[in-house]
Amino acid sequence: MTRAVVFGYHDVGVRCLRVLLGQGIEVPLVVTHEDEPGEQVWFDSVARHARWHGIEVITPANPNAPALLARVRAARPDFLFSFYYRHMLGAELLAAAARGAYNMHGSLLPKYRGRVPVNWAVLNGERETGATLHEMTVKPDAGGIVDAQAVPILPDDTAVEVFRKVCVAAEITLQRALPGLVAGTPALRAQNQADASYFGRRTPADGAINWRLGVLAVHNLVRAVAPPYPGAFATAAGMPLRVLRSLPAPGPGAAQPELRWIDGELRALCHDGALRLLEFELDGQVRDAAAFHARYGGNALVLDNGRP
Repeated sequence: MTRAVVFGYHDVGVRCLRVLLGQGIEVPLVVTHEDEPGEQVWFDSVARHARWHGIEVITPANPNAPALLARVRAARPDFLFSFYYRHMLGAELLAAAARGAYNMHGSLLPKYRGRVPVNWAVLNGERETGATLHEMTVKPDAGGIVDAQAVPILPDDTAVEVFRKVCVAAEITLQRALPGLVAGTPALRAQNQADASYFGRRTPADGAINWRLGVLAVHNLVRAVAPPYPGAFATAAGMPLRVLRSLPAPGPGAAQPELRWIDGELRALCHDGALRLLEFELDGQVRDAAAFHARYGGNALVLDNGRP
């Protein structure tokens, strides 16, 4: 029977682990993470699913430590898979699998290598992303491509909505590629380095809105950091404002960014047009257009950029 050690976390880790088990791959060991203190855990648990199937689960702080390397070698894996595992795996660990080490990445490589590729793709206004299964090398996200599956990004999709599509794309990709890997006949395709792009990690402070970038840029930021991520933020007349869902609106903008009730909607006016605020929090209290109108009437509130 084919054996694989899995390094996994998050929803992609859960779905891909279940694909392996569904195709009869023996998984003697799963390496995952302890949830970070203070992190909002809105995703599924690899550890829980592994334990349901009687698989040993460990959560080392350093996956490249000698003790962990010895445990992986003792498991005698044919393959090593990384599914949304957050740490880089070193050369010795990658070499511990007799038939190769493979990673599932949440973009169409070589585009969007690095961290949180879905959020970056939404922020940059991409119309497509996907999942890519590729060989693991010491350089992150750079190995030969086994298979990939694209998914659309709609103009009003939030990052979590796109991520759910990417989870399905990852499942489809692994399901399709696994027989070839097991048979020893994968058709690897080298990545075109000229098309490569790399993006780093994001923090809650990166949700600060710069209204002067215009309607589309603000809308894309709102989508990229919408809940369950921390959200986009700014101030209106000095009061804290969180924008959780938006849509571009017809009509003129304003030279000075401002928040105004117009035709039963709350709109943020930028230099190049208007943005409807569908879900928002103003000063921790006002959460819909009717409440804004009741408090401020037709008066405009000056919008300032968010501050980390």
